[in-house]
Amino acid sequence: MTHSAPLHVPPHAELRAVVQVIGVASALGAPGHGPAAGPAALQHHGLLQRLKGTGIAASWQETLIPLTEPPPGAQMRERLDAVGGLAQRVADHLTALAPGVFPLVIGGDHAVGIGTWRGIATRLAPRGALGLIWIDAHLDSHTERSTHSGNIHGMPLAALLGEGDAALTGVSGPKLAPANVVIIGARAWEHEEHERLTRLGVQVFDMAEVRERGMAAVFCDALSVVRERTAGFGVSIDLDALDAAAFPAVTCPETEGIAPDELCAALLALRGCGDFVAMEIVEYLPERDPGGMCADWVANLAGAALGPSTYLLRAKEREFGAHNYAPLPVVFHHGKGIWLWDVEGRRYLDMMSAYSAVSFGHANPRLLRALNDQAQRLALTSRAYSNDRLPLLMERLCGLLGYERVLPVNTGLEAVETALKTARKWGYKVKGIAADKAEIIACEGNFHGRSITIVGMSSEEQYRDGFGPFPAGFRRIPYGDADALEAAITPDTAAFLVEPVQGEGGIIVPPTGYLARCAEICRRHNVLLIADEVQTGLGRTGRLLGCDHEGVHPDGLILGKALGGGLLPVSAFLADATVMDVLHPGDHGSTFGGNPLGAAVALEVLAILEETRPWEHAARLGERLMARFRDARLPCIREVRGRGLLVGLELDPARLRAPVAAELLLARGIATKDTHNTVIRFAPPLVITEAELDAAAELVIDTLAAAGAHRGQEPLQP
Repeated sequence: MTHSAPLHVPPHAELRAVVQVIGVASALGAPGHGPAAGPAALQHHGLLQRLKGTGIAASWQETLIPLTEPPPGAQMRERLDAVGGLAQRVADHLTALAPGVFPLVIGGDHAVGIGTWRGIATRLAPRGALGLIWIDAHLDSHTERSTHSGNIHGMPLAALLGEGDAALTGVSGPKLAPANVVIIGARAWEHEEHERLTRLGVQVFDMAEVRERGMAAVFCDALSVVRERTAGFGVSIDLDALDAAAFPAVTCPETEGIAPDELCAALLALRGCGDFVAMEIVEYLPERDPGGMCADWVANLAGAALGPSTYLLRAKEREFGAHNYAPLPVVFHHGKGIWLWDVEGRRYLDMMSAYSAVSFGHANPRLLRALNDQAQRLALTSRAYSNDRLPLLMERLCGLLGYERVLPVNTGLEAVETALKTARKWGYKVKGIAADKAEIIACEGNFHGRSITIVGMSSEEQYRDGFGPFPAGFRRIPYGDADALEAAITPDTAAFLVEPVQGEGGIIVPPTGYLARCAEICRRHNVLLIADEVQTGLGRTGRLLGCDHEGVHPDGLILGKALGGGLLPVSAFLADATVMDVLHPGDHGSTFGGNPLGAAVALEVLAILEETRPWEHAARLGERLMARFRDARLPCIREVRGRGLLVGLELDPARLRAPVAAELLLARGIATKDTHNTVIRFAPPLVITEAELDAAAELVIDTLAAAGAHRGQEPLQP
């Protein structure tokens, strides 16, 4: 863990303040010399830089090499003595490290583990015993008498437990207690090894059990074993524990092993363990990794285990970041589908999907492929030139949504600003409004972004406080009241800007027929109807567009969020030529708007939309979710409202405050957020299944029921 400036956090928050990498360039115990090149290859590939990029204060202390190396064909006695001598040097080196240092040992073959863990046990001895998680495809528990291969890298665990030749067992330091040692991922062994470990009482979670129960569950059980009655524990990873198809760069590859990403996810749990005292990664064979893919995985494994914790990362954000957000107490590390994992490996169901931006799930493989393929070809040219992706996106958007022109930008705010500028210019050039007199009507409770212009339209006082003066020419009317729109229109009105459902406003659904009536009023008065579908568009509400519920085709359409697939900010303003053609070269622009990378992702988003029609799924599941909440009849819920998979629960603040409810749900593994301190919103990725949504609803109902009953009628406080 590291920071670049003094950080005011308690000392215990920096669990591994200084990581020192010790390479051991040895293949004395292996059948070939290849693993000896592992430390240097990983160092050259940028292991240290990758660790620092993860937020780890790491330095490469040094790389140890054998002082003597037996010639090929040397007798076992000579080889045992050489391995034992190197192990003693490793143990002495680790013992001498400063007390505040966290050692990361990079091998070399696994025989170096004898020195690693005797040295670490010696460091820990004044405080107590050492526990050890040994992640390996093999049991590594032979002695010189039982070995079938004659390779000493198959003996280190037996030696650490005190069995084998004196050259290995005699390395200074406490021997490990078998009850504090766990093996994970074994799938290839001889009967002598298994009998030895069974006799000694070492617990083995073999690969069959890992497949049956899952890596996360097995790793959790292993932590319980190695932390019981110990002062600390270490983790040793022989890379042949990984599946050979995904990680071929090892001395003794074995099929059907641990998936690298699953091991990374499990190792995240170590970030919150103050008693995690050392780590070892061995048996990397660079000659089998010409592209560096496996070297990247080594960095990922180390980074997953040693990276900063939630506490420290949030402290950094508070100290170095502007305080314009108050995020919930979680730091997310990765996501897949509908799930998110925090930096300690805890899993959460994403019921926010980044305000509808992640409609197709985290790490959607089709979208990632489109992103990666395009990133390798061309990412950005600016609109000074054309690129080969944007014209296709423009054509697809116009064809799918029934417009003649599209103006691409990045964020939803940019798209709203673009619509406002276009509407005003249309008002002057086409409708004939006098110069600087054009008006645009918006609604109370709107949320169109946070620029100076847009917050000037807002009815939320906090959004406006301290940011005036605001541009003139905007009026607000009550949302859902078509008569108010009719009354507000004047000859100077250019446009009416409206959300089909107010998301940030509290998941407010207008009365049936509202949008259709507004469209008729706007047509009659020659006023542009502009729909802000940044959050409601592309399937979220149970139709392709929110306006489709009433068969309304607005004069201008604003899209964003889901259009970028949760990977990039991609937004757009669409209109017909009679509106859009008031813009000429130089009137409006965006350096990144319409970039080929974003266009490639958006094209794949549209392809997924047309193939899967997720709005049909959203309509059915949204009704099911709202019915579940209504049927629960919880006293703390005042109203259930929504459309498709955009659902809000308005809570009674006398029984349960919405911000408190959001934190309670987070503690139960549901990631959502309140709005206006009264409404909890639910907008999961559209790929969520019925069973997953039912399980989430049950958890939400159980959590809110328990919280709402807390202390009788007294509301819970944060």
